[in-house]
Amino acid sequence: MRFIEGNGKLIIAKSSQKGMPLSLIKNLPEIRTNLTYKYSANIQQFLEGKELLMDEIPFSFPIIKEHFENDYIQFNYGVENVNKKRCNRCANEDLFMFSSFLCARCGEMCFYCRKCIMMGRVSECTPLISWKGPRLERSEPAGHRLTWDGKLSRGQMDASKKIVETIQSNNEILIWAVCGAGKTEVLFEGLQMALYKNQRICIATPRTDVVLELAPRLQAAFPETKIAALYGGSKQKNEQAEMYIATTHQLLRFKEAFDVVIVDEVDAFPFSVDKSLQFAVEKSRKKTSSLIYLTATPSKQWKREVRQNKRQAIKIPARYHGHALPVPNFEWCGNWTKEVAKGRLPKNVAVWLQKQLKLNKQAFLFVPNILLLEKIERICKFYNDRIESVHANDRMRKEKVRKFRQGEIPIIITSTILERGVTIPNSDVAVLGAEDDIFTESALVQISGRVGRHINYPTGNIIFFHYGKTDAMVEAKKHIEEMNKEAREKGYLK
Repeated sequence: MRFIEGNGKLIIAKSSQKGMPLSLIKNLPEIRTNLTYKYSANIQQFLEGKELLMDEIPFSFPIIKEHFENDYIQFNYGVENVNKKRCNRCANEDLFMFSSFLCARCGEMCFYCRKCIMMGRVSECTPLISWKGPRLERSEPAGHRLTWDGKLSRGQMDASKKIVETIQSNNEILIWAVCGAGKTEVLFEGLQMALYKNQRICIATPRTDVVLELAPRLQAAFPETKIAALYGGSKQKNEQAEMYIATTHQLLRFKEAFDVVIVDEVDAFPFSVDKSLQFAVEKSRKKTSSLIYLTATPSKQWKREVRQNKRQAIKIPARYHGHALPVPNFEWCGNWTKEVAKGRLPKNVAVWLQKQLKLNKQAFLFVPNILLLEKIERICKFYNDRIESVHANDRMRKEKVRKFRQGEIPIIITSTILERGVTIPNSDVAVLGAEDDIFTESALVQISGRVGRHINYPTGNIIFFHYGKTDAMVEAKKHIEEMNKEAREKGYLK
């Protein structure tokens, strides 16, 4: 490998060419600086634990070059193209996820990775830069005072102890906790212990809105700890912190950075299906570190591994308030798509809607897709013009969710985007077209988990309106009932 400055840019010779090895570059006398050279603490602090593009580093080419020549900085190919193409940032090897272009950096046709393009373009001549010099000497840990003064339930306490043990022994564990179990509070004791040990922590989640919700909660719980929230558009990307709350995509920028990695909602899209994000989690961990997964709905494979003792796990089968999970009811509603096409709701769905409005009780109405969502919204507005719909591409999404949280919207019609993350203290749930393939067992369990979460409103109604029962519907109900049974047997319920 060799690097040059071309068109004002730092580039590297392509891996398909016979470039000069790094070991030769650093030993050439004409480019070797004097032996008393001292590395910059600023660049060390910025780069340690990261793997970045040159465009992401706020230091000039001469500074980068000098640190490289003195063996403090490491260069890696962005995209290798020898026997097969591979992106070294996201581990993509799918031929269809690479494209070529006439590169302004090297002046040649260059392959780049489309898989992680949203993080900045990585190409054959683009180096990935990381720190290889001595580790930062961390100062004595600060107070890291924990101000949360709540009390954990028995189920939470059992899980909290396991998390502490996992961090102490640098192991892995799955925390399988029902929706509304209080997973964040379960982390507190383990987080505080890790901070006292001067360990770097990352809590990763697939969705930006969860980052935005978690960051202020954790900052309130640990007011003396430096916490950074990382997501697309974050202003804290270049800040040094002791604890990071990040989307899983942001982990692509880290390399052997964290002593403790916690992945929340491990079953959620896109993390559950994207191998590059799973690779990012592993790349971001130090070689000796702990890994904690959190979910209410593990995959069938993970459930099987737990039953076969191939995966360490602990369950929290009850909510923090000690009340049983509300169980969904099934109601047949006939060929509801034909009714909607005629501009009306099935009779029993209309009765449910009118009842919710009469009781002045907020509710979620989940539907299978955006086209149906807009039609159903028009129908529902005849009953109450404050009813709104929301979906992933809705420009008013945040504003509508805010209004729903504040009680300004009585019923919100939504796709599966609100199956997680939004909690309304006293609410009910209905699913129209629960037989649709989009409503997997996991999705239906998460949807049911919107109900009964608040200690003052621990009950509520869940109805799956359908045109025929599916295995997913039956398995979701069974999942909830089994958790209630286990919680009752363990004495977790009131």
